[in-house]
Amino acid sequence: MAAQDHVTWVTGAGSGMGRAAAIAAGRSGRAVALSGRRVERLDEVRAAIEAEGGRALVVAGDTTEAGWAGDAASTVLGEWGRIDELVVAAGLNEPRRRWDDQSLSGFEAVVATNLTGVARVVDAALPALRARGGTVVVVSSYAGWTSSPGAGVAYSASKTALGPLCRTLNAQEGGHGVRATHLCPGDVDTDFLDRRPVVPDAAARAVMLTPEDVARSVLHVLDAPPHVRIDELVISPVAQR
Repeated sequence: MAAQDHVTWVTGAGSGMGRAAAIAAGRSGRAVALSGRRVERLDEVRAAIEAEGGRALVVAGDTTEAGWAGDAASTVLGEWGRIDELVVAAGLNEPRRRWDDQSLSGFEAVVATNLTGVARVVDAALPALRARGGTVVVVSSYAGWTSSPGAGVAYSASKTALGPLCRTLNAQEGGHGVRATHLCPGDVDTDFLDRRPVVPDAAARAVMLTPEDVARSVLHVLDAPPHVRIDELVISPVAQR
């Protein structure tokens, strides 16, 4: 199938890597469903896609809310009748990241977004993905691939768990043509950096990946031939430590 035949659902589409991936998908001819918590951000992304002749649908909401993902999937299916691809890019971290200063409520919020929220969305989209032999790209983190103590207790634990989530999808759903990629970017210059205990300065940001770098990797996965599965993809700036 050509990209023009595909429907791609992107969570975390209002900013950063999710936004860049959604715009790149729209430029490729895909119809893009945009999810996130901030409607005004999603409306801006929709307008950007439509300004270039693409098709976009805003399905706002919070991936951590029980029942939302199922309702959102139904909305996408009601509009376009299919979901071929899922890009899960919603993420959360806390400035307080150490055992000696984190809060349990903060820990639970990070895990709810980074792990449970991902599982909710994948579960909601899976019947449609089975029908199409669909592709899942889980935007994880360098911290999900290797030890990154500065990323924090909750963030590191939740992102690391996304590896097995993708591997079980591939093992159990490959018979339906479903394929999942654990995408692990290193440092990326986004607003997410403002959540760090020490916010990087302009010089540090200048040598990081851009959201568009990650978006190109997402499209690389989505555009792979149906018989090709990219189990895990790690991209990082040369300056990554």
